[in-house]
Amino acid sequence: MGGDRAASTSANPLFKKLRDRFLIVNLTTIVVIMSVAFASIYIITYRQVQGEIGMDLDRTAGTYRSGGNPPFHQGGGSGNAGNAGSSNAAGTNANGEGSTDSSSSGSGSGSAANPNGGSEAANESGSGETSGSAGSSGSASAGDARANGSFDGSDKPPTGAFGENGPPDRSVSFMMRTDASGALTETQSRFSSLTEDFYASALALAQKSDRNRGDFTLDGSRWTFMRMPSDNDTTMYVFIDTTSRQEILKTLIYTFAAVGVAMLIVLFFFSRFFANRSIRPVREAFDKQKQFIADASHELKTPLAVINTNADVLLANGDESIRSQEKWLRYIKSETERMAKLTGDLLYLTEMDDSRPGMVQARFDLSDAVENVMLTMEAVVFEKDLSLDYEIEPGLSLVGSREQIVQVTMILLDNAIKYANPRGRIDVSLKREHGEIRLAVSNTGEGIAAEHLPRVFDRFYRTDKSRTRSQGGHGLGLAIAKSIVEQHKGRISVKSTVGEQTTFSVHFPA
Repeated sequence: MGGDRAASTSANPLFKKLRDRFLIVNLTTIVVIMSVAFASIYIITYRQVQGEIGMDLDRTAGTYRSGGNPPFHQGGGSGNAGNAGSSNAAGTNANGEGSTDSSSSGSGSGSAANPNGGSEAANESGSGETSGSAGSSGSASAGDARANGSFDGSDKPPTGAFGENGPPDRSVSFMMRTDASGALTETQSRFSSLTEDFYASALALAQKSDRNRGDFTLDGSRWTFMRMPSDNDTTMYVFIDTTSRQEILKTLIYTFAAVGVAMLIVLFFFSRFFANRSIRPVREAFDKQKQFIADASHELKTPLAVINTNADVLLANGDESIRSQEKWLRYIKSETERMAKLTGDLLYLTEMDDSRPGMVQARFDLSDAVENVMLTMEAVVFEKDLSLDYEIEPGLSLVGSREQIVQVTMILLDNAIKYANPRGRIDVSLKREHGEIRLAVSNTGEGIAAEHLPRVFDRFYRTDKSRTRSQGGHGLGLAIAKSIVEQHKGRISVKSTVGEQTTFSVHFPA
């Protein structure tokens, strides 16, 4: 019956709801904390990346604006370097006649001449007929390299830092300039691989934006641009490739999502496990409460039935004298006293639980208190034809309630007398052991089976209910003793060998 009760309690929907609510609250709290942590990390990383992009964009724009010499393709979409926007840095004709304009404000290179005149221009430069730096062969060679999009005979960009000959190495960038009508008039890039269609698409996307700084995706790459109006009704657009940095942010989101899902799965099972453990004390308390109510009802039911039966007998013999009905009256009185003792013990246990924090404590002589109990109980032990041996170490003291410790000793000794076998022996010892004060009460007898040992201190629990009832017990004595011992910051335990001996041990802090 006890197993059925435990099973029904474990399946109680109340505890399932309690566990589920605890689980939901726990997971919700974890999700909120994880979301805040991940969002904070992402925001910090996002701001840092955007800050780096902004600095790179500003420095790249400053490089193009300061008139550095990055390579470029000039023209409104034709890519020809010979329009009116540039000067005749190598102005040769088909016959090889011409001169170089050193005061030109254009940024064209010395190799921008037609194919027929290129060699003559080079010869003119080599013979010193050109003026200024535009006439030097070294300058012309550098111009050829830049115009062809190559550096030192390769496509590798220069390794200069910002403020030298172009944007930083890690930045893929280009510049476009438009006139007042928005038409493309000039392009400039570090690499010659960008097509005119690409420039046109990039410009269209940038012009769609109503902001001076923005970003867009083109041909699978992410570009960030800056629009800078000039005083001469032209507008310069500077673009840098930010694909790798945007991929970092995207990878960070995917990582957070994967880690978050994995952690939620793991935390779900952990939370479920700890939720079950958390409600276990509540379930156990609920089980004990149900068991307590059932046992108390049973203990009260029997004396009430006896009183009711005897009262019926008295009523049936109403003409009889009180003396002739004395037997029934004594039965009623006996059961009434039994009920009074039961309710008194229950009230005492309740008061013990409620008054633990406010218990008045004082140091008293424990040895003297236990010895007085032995002297008091000697007559009872002798009447039961039992032998009593006790060994009490003198001078042991304890901080607490003397009356309650005396009550614990009486309970243990009374329990030993009740369950000792005929002509059995009772041993009591009080001594200091391992920094503690140990009170041990042993008796020979039937002993207690191992399966009953964990529950001997439960209220109303009795290993042999019929025998206990005949001896006037309710199963509350050991529960009271345990409550008193715990109130004095001690512990109580029991060891038993079936058919031989049972020992109750109480340990108090010295």
